[in-house]
Amino acid sequence: MGPLTLYPEESPRPARVEVGHVFANRRALSDARVHRPLQAGICGIRERGAESVVVGWNEDDRDHGDENVFTGRGGRALDAGRQVEHQKFERGNAALVTGMTTGRPVRLLRFEGGGRAPGYRYGGLFRVEECWFEKGRSGFLTCRYRLVRSG
Repeated sequence: MGPLTLYPEESPRPARVEVGHVFANRRALSDARVHRPLQAGICGIRERGAESVVVGWNEDDRDHGDENVFTGRGGRALDAGRQVEHQKFERGNAALVTGMTTGRPVRLLRFEGGGRAPGYRYGGLFRVEECWFEKGRSGFLTCRYRLVRSG
């Protein structure tokens, strides 16, 4: 099952990608229009919903295959790699809430950074089933989402 184009008025559309396909880096993801931001883990805006997410960057993310618990954006110190302030349901986090209320799935990419050749594996389409605030390992409130494989 390939990616879903959520914004058909945008061109060019994302490339057809099979589940399990590995992209070498964020540039390759962006060039294929599978996940366009070069840094952000959420692609989308509140008014339209989210297109894609990258799981596995945050210390609190939990990947269970067909179900993931994803931590939202914001509040992280880039140099420290951990939360340094509370997150809010705004920007990309709000886009995931919109996706939850509309039922639109998002493309899920898994960061695989532990090996000799780190990359990003396409995991397929997922629905946002619920969202909540939760205190993370660093002691700050984080926006959390339960993502479930679609279809």
